[in-house]
Amino acid sequence: MTSAVPRLVIAAPSSGSGKTTVATGLMAALAARGLAVSPHKVGPDYIDPGYHALATGRVGRNLDAYLCGTELVAPLFLHGARGCDIAVVEGVMGLYDGAAGEGELASTAQVAKLLGAPVVLVVDASSQARSVAALVHGFVSWDPEVRVGGVILNKVGSDRHEALLREASDSVGVPVLGVLRRARQVSTPSRHLGLVPVAERGTEAVEAVAAMAALVADGCDLEALVGLARAAGPLPGGFAPWTPGPAPTPDPARSDKGSPLRVAVAGGAAFTFSYAEHTELLAAAGAEVVTFDPLRDEELPEGTAGLVVGGGFPEVYAAELSANEPLRKAVAELALSGAPVAAECAGLLYLCRELDAMPMCGVLDASARMSQRLTLGYRDAVAVSDSALAAAGTRMRGHEFHRTAVEPGAGAAPAWGMRAPERRVEGFVERGVHASYLHTHWASEPGVARRFVERCRTS
Repeated sequence: MTSAVPRLVIAAPSSGSGKTTVATGLMAALAARGLAVSPHKVGPDYIDPGYHALATGRVGRNLDAYLCGTELVAPLFLHGARGCDIAVVEGVMGLYDGAAGEGELASTAQVAKLLGAPVVLVVDASSQARSVAALVHGFVSWDPEVRVGGVILNKVGSDRHEALLREASDSVGVPVLGVLRRARQVSTPSRHLGLVPVAERGTEAVEAVAAMAALVADGCDLEALVGLARAAGPLPGGFAPWTPGPAPTPDPARSDKGSPLRVAVAGGAAFTFSYAEHTELLAAAGAEVVTFDPLRDEELPEGTAGLVVGGGFPEVYAAELSANEPLRKAVAELALSGAPVAAECAGLLYLCRELDAMPMCGVLDASARMSQRLTLGYRDAVAVSDSALAAAGTRMRGHEFHRTAVEPGAGAAPAWGMRAPERRVEGFVERGVHASYLHTHWASEPGVARRFVERCRTS
């Protein structure tokens, strides 16, 4: 039964403890044994799921109780885990860290409880010995509803160090399921917003995942980890898998001109931030979804009726994006025609007149630049203007994560009014364009995809 899929949550006391290495390596090691592994990531992160997908050959999916609501965590999990032998869920930050000021909301601990999944705690043991017992005891006892089924000791320096750590862990009754030596750590390059995405690294990313798999396979008790996952039992609550809607008909929705309704979605190395459910929702609404690469393609896909430009790192590729003048003009012409355009964060920057003084598409009368200030956090928002994406009054939760600033000109209406943590308006709505810094998860409000496709049909 899908509801009883074996599952584990890989968590840690804090960020930087090694949970991404362990989770990705475990996924790849289990896949190498012939298991169909379902990869998941707690929180809004787009980058780690790319490594998970490389490790498993399946789409990496996010489980975010803030963006989607607690009631969708289990259904989205079951949707991703269809047909799988085991699921591995990588946590976010420390085990009990969640949305600021919201208690346990969106924490790894909350997701583990919603899934009824055992937790494996990855502990950076590089600067401690017996003290690890106090740390593990604290995490085990903090919330009795969270089942910590074992620990993996990371960055262990020597046999003597390992013996001391094992003795300490035994004293609190938590089994050691793995020991990873300090000398064999896997290096993954990062920049201002986290790891460098898979799409930018090519064969280096493949080699990094293979190294993670070897590290985990050599240092962890895979049989014990699988056994712990299989002991999870059915998910609590009797949830059914999430579905994006009725299965698309063989004949997709058509434009007023009779051609297939085609929605172009930006991809490639510059635009790697996207939730898999978005394209699934667009397809379920009747669109033919076609991916293109703004770094390579000089034209939009033929017959494009609408455009989605998600997040990523356009500031890294600003020169190349600017140099692709034919595509910039094509995007501007599409937007000027009134066709629906939905842009998030990096997509917003791409639609501006310029980014760091380099010409962009010029769809919006705004100038963008890199900034030293990190804007980060969950947002509670309401649409303040009717747009191709949302009717005024539509409430959605989102996430901001960037180091850029946009200086707007005149003409466009704001997209969102932020309700929390600060009251302000943000984004642009003009003609068919909806552009904003806010990353949203459309599964929380499937009507936005249906509305977008309908506007594509009628614009």
